[in-house]
Amino acid sequence: MRLVIARCSVDYAGRLTAHLPSAPRLILVKADGSVSIHADDRAYKPLNWMSPPCTLKEGTGDEAGVWTVINKAGEKLIITMEEVLHDSSYVLGTDPGLIKDGVEAHLQELLADRIETLGEGYTLIRREYMTAIGPVDILCRDADGATVAVELKRRGDIDGVEQLTRYLELLNRDPHLAPVTGVFAAQEIKPQARVLATDRGIRCLVLDYNAMRGIEDDKLRLF
Repeated sequence: MRLVIARCSVDYAGRLTAHLPSAPRLILVKADGSVSIHADDRAYKPLNWMSPPCTLKEGTGDEAGVWTVINKAGEKLIITMEEVLHDSSYVLGTDPGLIKDGVEAHLQELLADRIETLGEGYTLIRREYMTAIGPVDILCRDADGATVAVELKRRGDIDGVEQLTRYLELLNRDPHLAPVTGVFAAQEIKPQARVLATDRGIRCLVLDYNAMRGIEDDKLRLF
């Protein structure tokens, strides 16, 4: 991972255009090729980013100090450096990933195995679909072939909705997946979380863990 702190401006050109005026910012370049630009607020959410696969070209000569990041769709993230305050690289190695507690991990396994719980005609793409900001619990398609991202919790609160919202923002930038809708699934969903999810167009689904385990046990019986 490479960490650069610099005074810079950022321009995004793709399906839309966006401009970040000059200011001190943190730029993260990860081993998977992703590039994200952060301010000293907004928690962990970047101001702008480019997801892999993408390429980073650092300008030389008259273009020195200009970084151009291009993804496979031809979208560009152009970072113009005015002053580099820090530039360092670290090898983090292979990450073991997020280890969920037993119930959440089992819920994910059960729901992936019985994806029709989400609705008739649903099909599984994969569990633990990796993104630049973490793994989506389940990625699937609905009966119409549209992509759906599922976030699973034992107890669904506002933080879980925010997490799924970030995944959806990122996934919807991938033209091979977009448009992507979300399902927030949990054994219990708090009222505030349900209101926020509904406001953002995210469907809520309450899962009966005991019933799902019972279905699993039935599959193992011969008589």
